[in-house]
Amino acid sequence: MLQSKQEIFMPQWLTKEILPGIIFKRPEITELQNETYQKNNIQVYLLRLDEIHPVISGNKLFKLYYFLEEAKNNPGKKIITFGGAYSNHLAATAFACKEMNIPCIGIIRGEKPEILSPTLLFCLRQGMQLEYISRKGYRKIIGKEFLDELKTTHVDSIIIPEGGFSIKGKEGASLICELFNDKKFTHVCLPVGTATTFAGIIDSNKNESEIIGFGVLKNFTDIAFRLQQLKISPHQKYKFNNDYHFGGYAKKTNELISFMNSFYIQHRIPLDFVYTAKMMYGVNDLIQKKYFTPGAKILCIHTGGLQGNNSLPEGTLVY
Repeated sequence: MLQSKQEIFMPQWLTKEILPGIIFKRPEITELQNETYQKNNIQVYLLRLDEIHPVISGNKLFKLYYFLEEAKNNPGKKIITFGGAYSNHLAATAFACKEMNIPCIGIIRGEKPEILSPTLLFCLRQGMQLEYISRKGYRKIIGKEFLDELKTTHVDSIIIPEGGFSIKGKEGASLICELFNDKKFTHVCLPVGTATTFAGIIDSNKNESEIIGFGVLKNFTDIAFRLQQLKISPHQKYKFNNDYHFGGYAKKTNELISFMNSFYIQHRIPLDFVYTAKMMYGVNDLIQKKYFTPGAKILCIHTGGLQGNNSLPEGTLVY
């Protein structure tokens, strides 16, 4: 049952047309209500970044923002980026480049499959050129030798790291805080993949909120190194939880799918199994385990990525 929706401040940068002809919807902060929350005297809210746009949804628009701005100011350059077969980042980049008439290349992790995923088919329809690289070779994409060769082969290009993992991507993700910094939540929770958005939220936290990241990868042991790369001080206020990955990246279990369906029936809000569902499951579980003290006011960030659900067999989800 939904209790209420809050109007939030709409930043000027989001209202102007950074993509010609595209209208971005104002995201809402929805208060969720169920007996567990009430019993524990805890308020839980969901920032609906998934509502901004059907494709460039969630945190993708934010992480891409400064890269797209650079491309807009440098006509003639192409964009090169990276991702797996179900990458929300690839889909968002491909769509944005089509709208801005920017040529783009997606470097895909793994050999070309016999049957392309719905995400890769979408990227092709947007005009993205796909190039495949072995998983072993893909592990070298952040290396200087690989990047130097890429820059030599593609001289006039803007390279966006996987998931936007970069200072520029972090600065874009920091803009998300403009949507809620005036609400004074005790905790801000979000799923963590590359840690770019996590770093951005930590960096721009203007309150005493505890930022909690929920890892979606198995054996996510390099979070401290990733945050260090993005210039985040270990003294800043955050915690990282890797107990709710459900087997690893893009992995799922019947328990997670059941949770997604129950959540939708109760709140009429769709979750994706790669990111947001794992985070929401973790938050609910921690509430039941009394992690949060009574009076806590928790903001959960819906990072979008619903297109990933297209890979599930028909009938798996009730939405």
